[in-house]
Amino acid sequence: PTNVISITDGQIFLESDLFFSGVRPAINVGISVSRVGGNAQVKAMKQVAGSLRLDLAQYRALEAFAKFGSDLDKTTQQQLRRGERLVELLKQPQYEPLSVEKQVVLIFLGSEGYLDELPIDKVSTMQDDYFSFIESNYPEILTDLAEKKAISDEIRSGLEKMCSEFVKMFEAK
Repeated sequence: PTNVISITDGQIFLESDLFFSGVRPAINVGISVSRVGGNAQVKAMKQVAGSLRLDLAQYRALEAFAKFGSDLDKTTQQQLRRGERLVELLKQPQYEPLSVEKQVVLIFLGSEGYLDELPIDKVSTMQDDYFSFIESNYPEILTDLAEKKAISDEIRSGLEKMCSEFVKMFEAK
C-alpha cells in the first residue's frame, strides 16, 4: 500500500452543506490536503493564518459536538464564538476579490479575537467600515504589508492599536 497523500499534489474537498450556508469557497478544511500549502503564501499571510486551518477544523468538530450537549465550558464557548466569526470573515462575495494586504488585516482582526464579542450578524457588514477606517487612519499599514510582505514587530503593534481603535469605534455605532 502507498500513502495516497504523498503521491498527489493535493485534494480539495467541497461540502454542499457549507455552500448552502453561504460559505464560499465551501472547502472542508479538515480533510482537504495540499502539498504546496504555505509555500504559495506570502510570509504575512502565513503569520496570521498559520493556525487558521486547525482552528476551523476544531470549530467544525466542536460545532457538531455542541449540538448534543447544552453545558459547555467557557473555553469551548469561546472557541465556538471565534470559529463562527472566522467563518463569516472568510465568506467571499462573488466578484469582490481582496488584496493580500486586506486579507491579512482582516484575518488578523478575527484570529486575534477582536471580533469575539461582536454580534455574528454584524461581521459581514463590518468589513467595509474596517477597510474605510484603515484607509483613512492607517494607510501606512497596508503599504508596509504590501512592501515587506511580512509582519514585523512594528507592524504587529500598529495592527493591534488599529484593531483596538476600530472595535471601540464600531461598537460605539
